[in-house]
Amino acid sequence: MIALAKMRLTAYLKTGRVLAPGLVVLLALLLFHGGGRSEAAEAYAVCALILFPAYAWQTRMILDGDPDVQRRLATVAVGSARREQAAGLLAATAAGLVVTGVSMALPWLIGAVEAEQDPLAKQLAIGLWAHLLALLAGLVLGALSSRAVTESAGKGVAVLAAGSALAIVLGLPKTPLAWVLPPMTAVAKTVSRHTLTAANTLGYTALAVAWVAVGLLVYARLRRNRA
Repeated sequence: MIALAKMRLTAYLKTGRVLAPGLVVLLALLLFHGGGRSEAAEAYAVCALILFPAYAWQTRMILDGDPDVQRRLATVAVGSARREQAAGLLAATAAGLVVTGVSMALPWLIGAVEAEQDPLAKQLAIGLWAHLLALLAGLVLGALSSRAVTESAGKGVAVLAAGSALAIVLGLPKTPLAWVLPPMTAVAKTVSRHTLTAANTLGYTALAVAWVAVGLLVYARLRRNRA
């Protein structure tokens, strides 16, 4: 499984498919941080929200890198469909962690953030937490928009675009569907307002984990029925 994950990640890099999402992420981060200095936690929380569609897009590109026949051969090679699915998600997670590292480091390199209101360690922890929530949610959305699930590239793009828009627009705490969507928008808003507490941190984390768990179950079921 690890070898298959490495192979898919290597293919993502060597075929140049990394360039499109990579350049979009870099441009989006530079544009956002170009507005002036801000508190690190606030900047990181908003960046995590911005990166959510990018995480999903990158995941979809990695999972769609193999032709259908090659994907089925990989399933045979690793011994089960579950291991083949896990290998793809593992490769996407590794790529997402690289994006997270860039997002965490870049604002300090260009002098776009500061840590005056709260200790730096606390703000970095909040930023990493927000990014990991967005990464996990992006992995699920990207998996659900992959060709093995949607059965066509066009449907996959539609699922990716619609899922990203709905999660961002309807993810505010007071919207009717907030409890069934990943909480990246709510996290960004809460951190920006400096109202993040231990209670709502635990609540947002629990909601994200539940959403990811359900999403992965749906992904596994659809893959079994359609792949």
